Amino acid sequence: MAKSHFEYVKHFEILDECLKNCWIVVRVDGKNFHKFSKQHKFAKPNDDNALTLMNESAKGVMGLFHDIIIAYGQSDEFSFVFRKQTKTYNRRASKLSSTVVSQFSSCYVYHWTKYFPSQKLLYPPSFDSRVVLYPSNQNMRDYLSWRQADCHINNLYNTCFWYLVHDGKTPTEAELELRGTTSADKNELLFSKFGTNYNDLPQLYRKGSVILRKKVTRSSMGKDYHIIHRLRFIVFRGIFLLASNCDSFRSVKRERNSMRGARMPITSSV
Repeated sequence: MAKSHFEYVKHFEILDECLKNCWIVVRVDGKNFHKFSKQHKFAKPNDDNALTLMNESAKGVMGLFHDIIIAYGQSDEFSFVFRKQTKTYNRRASKLSSTVVSQFSSCYVYHWTKYFPSQKLLYPPSFDSRVVLYPSNQNMRDYLSWRQADCHINNLYNTCFWYLVHDGKTPTEAELELRGTTSADKNELLFSKFGTNYNDLPQLYRKGSVILRKKVTRSSMGKDYHIIHRLRFIVFRGIFLLASNCDSFRSVKRERNSMRGARMPITSSV
């Protein structure tokens, strides 16, 4: 930028650097997606195409930011975990948040026709985002556990609600019937009234999606033998993130450590 006597205005910018040695999480959340899903005729309680489009958009974000080691998504939200030592954008929260949500929104619109070929996009979807810091591994695990528990609680309720609505009840009647019920009550309702075992529903609905990076080694024989290293995305639909011993999170750390220094193009795989 050329220097001028107006340059002093740069000092009004807030240098919102994230605290060092903390996990940085950027969570993207759909804005007013209740209305958006209704107007675009999403299947209820879960729309496979809509969920897969969210996964596709998340992969687009991970393709832009190599320091994201894991992403977890459910419903209309996705959380992206940057490694503790990331220096992306000098750890500025505003830059991380705005670029992640911008990339996610752009990918969502860009891939729309791939998953909804017969449904015109009636208006641009919007997403908000926030940055949260977690200083310890336990805090980070608990955050992911919280989001997955939220997925289970919301999906169990929504499944019961929409089964009742599809069975002829009004939304108000369905809400009244579910008011004050426990998880056991909801499971019993699904099984006794609709013959559905909640645990038999797709894990994607009940547990969400986890996206990791995996380094893939390919061998090819030509004039000289050489090995090509590439990265691909692995999408786990419905993995339980966090057992009590947190083996899943340790495996993410091992995966991350094995890929240090790898910055080759990423090939997408589900």
